[in-house]
Amino acid sequence: ASNARVVHGQPSHDPRATALRALAMDAVQKATCGHPGAPMGMAEMAVVLWCNHLRHNPGDPHWADRDRFVLSNGHASMLLYALLHLTGYDLPLEEIR
Repeated sequence: ASNARVVHGQPSHDPRATALRALAMDAVQKATCGHPGAPMGMAEMAVVLWCNHLRHNPGDPHWADRDRFVLSNGHASMLLYALLHLTGYDLPLEEIR
């Protein structure tokens, strides 16, 4: 069963995806380089994957049985950095920006 609400036939945006987009957009703008398109377009998918399907533990990032997430397109790296920060990994906001 989906946790998404449907309003007027359209699924509502997950607030975590909105936060992910905002963080990625701000970081790319502050760095004056990078590509915000991937984080903007992939935010909903990334939140669902990270929060509902992948087995990981921010408190034990070296856990042997964790799932691995490989993001091969380097221009989308801000998506990964924002996900790590927003899901509790030791990646301070200052390092992202």
